[in-house]
Amino acid sequence: MSPEGPIDLHAHSSVSDGTETPTELVQAAVAAGLSTVAITDHDSTAGWAEAFEAADGTGLTVIPGMELSTNFGPASVHMLAYLFDPSDPAILAETARIRDGRMHRAERIVERISRDYGITWDDVLAQSIDGGTIGRPHIADALVANGDVSDRSAAFETILHWRSGYYEKYYAPSPLDGVRMIVAAGGVPVLAHPATHGRYRVIEESAVRDLVDAGLFGLEVHHRDNTEDGKRRLLELAAKFGLQITGSSDYHGEGKPNRLAENTTDPAVLALLIAAGTGSAPHRG
Repeated sequence: MSPEGPIDLHAHSSVSDGTETPTELVQAAVAAGLSTVAITDHDSTAGWAEAFEAADGTGLTVIPGMELSTNFGPASVHMLAYLFDPSDPAILAETARIRDGRMHRAERIVERISRDYGITWDDVLAQSIDGGTIGRPHIADALVANGDVSDRSAAFETILHWRSGYYEKYYAPSPLDGVRMIVAAGGVPVLAHPATHGRYRVIEESAVRDLVDAGLFGLEVHHRDNTEDGKRRLLELAAKFGLQITGSSDYHGEGKPNRLAENTTDPAVLALLIAAGTGSAPHRG
């Protein structure tokens, strides 16, 4: 039976860089009239249990997921992972390594920023939760709290811009290794917002073919950051390789302007995704 209400398969809680707890995220999803929401914190499943408990009795279905960090050459590529086994040893080891790399990278960025602005590492920690994935959004929040910028967007457009001199990359596996790892854990991989810089920055066709051969399920086409010409290129790739098309908000609470249900996924695609996932199950509240 198809769910009644919009389906949003990309949302973040305070476990990573959202501003709402998993409970508050679920409450926001219910208030937005969603039938289904996926919790997809960066490189962490720590919010799943709380989100499931919060959904009980609401009628909301929660899809357990994660946004896995990967690097493709100089570019950061994010891979949405759904319905995988959260206790899979390879997933646990790799996400721990990524989170550790993110934290130490953030420490080094803050050390450089602190020479020109007033924030400290303790200020950044104050913007995160224990056990959460610390990254640049938390540095942005510290800069906002310190009065250096007006909001997160302003921080990323100025102090945290990759051209600012404070930026550095962090460790992450390749997209191909990410897809293989997700599939081996019984999960369903979808390439997240892969056309934010237009059709000519979309991951090249030969690389997409390799991802498909490894088990890539779909492309997140309907996302506010994908350009229109980029979306057209993604649709061409989806048609060529038989990939499913998803749409999502990439909700971060007040951390981004993205609103729940601004882009959604077709119920038929959700049904295929659920059928493909064997590592964990949707939680039907």
